[in-house]
Amino acid sequence: MIAGSAAATITGVSAGTAHAAVPASPGVTYTNTIAEKRADPHIFKHTDGFYYFTATVPEYDRIVLRRATTIQGLSSATETTIWTRHASGAMGAHIWAPEIHFIDGKWYVYFAAGDANDIWHIRPYVLECTAANPITGTWTEKGRIALPLDTFSLDATTFAVNGTRYLAWAQNDPAVGRGTNIYIAQMSSPWTITGTPVMISRPTAAWETAGGETVNEGPAVIQRGGKVFLTFSASATDANYCMGMLTASASADLLSASSWAKSAGPVFASNAATSQYGPGHNQFTVSEDGRSDILVYHDRSYKDISGSPLNDPNRRTRVQKIYWKADGTPDFGIPVADGLTPIRLSSYNFPDRFVRHWDYRAKIEANVSPLADSQFRVVTGLSGTGTVSLESANFPGYFLRHKNYEVWVEKNDGTAQFASDASFTARAGLADSAGVSYEASNLPGRYIRHYDYLLYVQAPSTAADRGDATFYTQ
Repeated sequence: MIAGSAAATITGVSAGTAHAAVPASPGVTYTNTIAEKRADPHIFKHTDGFYYFTATVPEYDRIVLRRATTIQGLSSATETTIWTRHASGAMGAHIWAPEIHFIDGKWYVYFAAGDANDIWHIRPYVLECTAANPITGTWTEKGRIALPLDTFSLDATTFAVNGTRYLAWAQNDPAVGRGTNIYIAQMSSPWTITGTPVMISRPTAAWETAGGETVNEGPAVIQRGGKVFLTFSASATDANYCMGMLTASASADLLSASSWAKSAGPVFASNAATSQYGPGHNQFTVSEDGRSDILVYHDRSYKDISGSPLNDPNRRTRVQKIYWKADGTPDFGIPVADGLTPIRLSSYNFPDRFVRHWDYRAKIEANVSPLADSQFRVVTGLSGTGTVSLESANFPGYFLRHKNYEVWVEKNDGTAQFASDASFTARAGLADSAGVSYEASNLPGRYIRHYDYLLYVQAPSTAADRGDATFYTQ
């Protein structure tokens, strides 16, 4: 099970003196893009201290693998081709969506491939490597995953729940209709299913059939708190592409379609404000310290595509932190802008409340929705080196700034006054050095603090004031 961020604990005897422990899932940032022209990404953190990364290449002709000790390090890591398509016959075309897994002491790569003489005869296949290092080891073909229905099928992924291993994949069933559905089956070996597959999702809603395609594909699983969350991608592979989610109890019969509940709409979709289009075909990994869940996905930086999306090579690999709602479900937020990923700031003395903007006024609030209202990118200060500015995740170009000692989120107007009002010096937390306090660069001694849940810049003089001016990054 991938561990998610845990709620901070509260100590103290009353709201006035309560304060948060350092968050179980502290802030973590990355700089996107991780890899250009790499679609359908899969990043696996192994016990050897390395992250292993594979993805679809735009030539659709090979399987590549790279590794690094950090997620960011994958950007510059050497890439090795570990397998190449066949010159004829099966596995001869359309090499798609490889995933790397470590099962019972061996490495496995799951991928889809067409035939050299029938490129749309797409079926799932498996490779195996027994070496400790899968980049330098020898890969052997375990062959095609035999499915009862011999039709267009792809995007196989594997996961275990309570000791039982499953395969999930996308497949067309002519009896159901055009397009692909999500199926699940139990496994008897890493390349063999057993029993009868069960369809657990069919694209019927408008958000699953946009762009003239009827698609559910790219299943991926994350588990937390006794729940199994299976995300999938839907609609055409252009700007309509998005993620949906199925949820089941880990104790339920996962081979029963009734155990799975589908999200009413997409849980992750294109965002024009951040210039991210068609996010999807995701997977999950964990941060370097193992304390944050990380969403891995691809998208494009533009909306309009010339010709078929399959012939557009510019889907790229991206990552960002996942947050968890109070009800235990994941909140993916929005695909954030290129560059540094944002953080959230939780209150030292009200640990369930986060800094957010509401009608452009900055405040602290619990259960923030949408999530992106409480996400800020910490960038070099607009007034220069040595300071920082906090840029809104869902309103790029808008920054936390003070005016009349109140804190607002406003658009940078390019003036020296705005740059000065939107620049702060990050200090060790006034109430806890593990936290952070932000001193106004042009009003020395005044810090961002909350009062009646609204944010101001004030000079703290009491222990309570210092608590109000201390935040934790998450």
